[in-house]
Amino acid sequence: MSEPTPRPLLVVGAGIAGVTAAIEAAEAGRDVVLLEKEASIGGRVLQLHHYFPKLCPPSCGMEINTRRLERNPRVRVLTNAEITAADGGKVTVRQAPAWVNDRCTACGKCCEVCPAKVKDPHDLEMTEVPAIRLPHPNAWPYRYTLNREACPEGCQACVEVCDYDAIDLEAQAREETLEVGSVVVATGWHAYPLEKLPELGGGTLPNVISNVQMERLASKTGPTGGKIQRPSDGGSPKKVAFVQCAGSRDHNHLPYCSSVCCLGSFKQALYVKEQDPEAEVAIYYIDRRAFGRNEEILARLAEEKDVRLIKGKVGHVEAGDGGGLKLKAEDVEAGRLIEDQADLVVLATGMVPNLKDGVLPLGLERDEDGFGLDSATARVAGVARRPSDVATCVRDATGAAARALAAGRA
Repeated sequence: MSEPTPRPLLVVGAGIAGVTAAIEAAEAGRDVVLLEKEASIGGRVLQLHHYFPKLCPPSCGMEINTRRLERNPRVRVLTNAEITAADGGKVTVRQAPAWVNDRCTACGKCCEVCPAKVKDPHDLEMTEVPAIRLPHPNAWPYRYTLNREACPEGCQACVEVCDYDAIDLEAQAREETLEVGSVVVATGWHAYPLEKLPELGGGTLPNVISNVQMERLASKTGPTGGKIQRPSDGGSPKKVAFVQCAGSRDHNHLPYCSSVCCLGSFKQALYVKEQDPEAEVAIYYIDRRAFGRNEEILARLAEEKDVRLIKGKVGHVEAGDGGGLKLKAEDVEAGRLIEDQADLVVLATGMVPNLKDGVLPLGLERDEDGFGLDSATARVAGVARRPSDVATCVRDATGAAARALAAGRA
């Protein structure tokens, strides 16, 4: 007597962890439904300029993964999708209206005539884009998305120029119920908001940016075409200060360490020196954390001139002379308080799990910091589980997929 066909594995979140879990499960022979709330897959990793351990561009790893997805008929991808209810193995999924359908060829005509502008979420709102556009150059599915709320009343400009009948301004949301055997939750993270760090100039001084914004500035697909500039005037910064643990390891903000912020700042300091070898860099830190092979990045940084690593916390950032910034900090090793000047300050903000707030799906629980805990029905992967770099997320997702498959057979 043959065994019954296992029900599909549901993977919630299509960042690097979710995509990895889906591919690994599908290549092991299980049908998979992959949910993503955004219009395209890839998540935070596609906002990076380079990632560890090889400092590759994100298009490298994700391009391979999307090709594996495309070639595997066992994976069904639902974008613009969120879980609205779950009861045992039955999960109700709502897909937001797809104003642009799969007939889109990304020709760009609609983008050219769109009169509405919106802040670009992929560039962390550092630039404006048409309301209808490709989400980003590495988007998959490779089709345009529309911010319908930004459309002027009665506007049909995009519909009128589309040669493929790919835009439906009357599209409706869809809902369906899935029967699944087991679940992997990989809902990712967001950066701790700059606005919660006004004492460090976050949200108040234009030349104080987050570490994730720095990645977008350095990226060739970013708002400045890869040139690191001061947001206030587009000038090239000659003095850049990196403030570690900005809101992290702090019971007034995030009490935990996000594990990768030190490495991220060391990497970004090299971005600065690569673009301008004469630029001066200061890195203020509590501890220098460069685990495993990544210790090499510190060795590379030590070879650069005009790079200072100062053990101590920055307590205050304010406007200085000539559009510059003034930092007030401690120098623990010298045993004194110091003042410093910078043209650009980069705050190493921590990772906040997207599971932290709101109703938890599928019977999940979370720890005191908001990270997900495995339940009888779901396994947690990637930064939804704990702060991690890209390589760790990939390994973690492979393990989560294996545990979920084993649970689905029980």
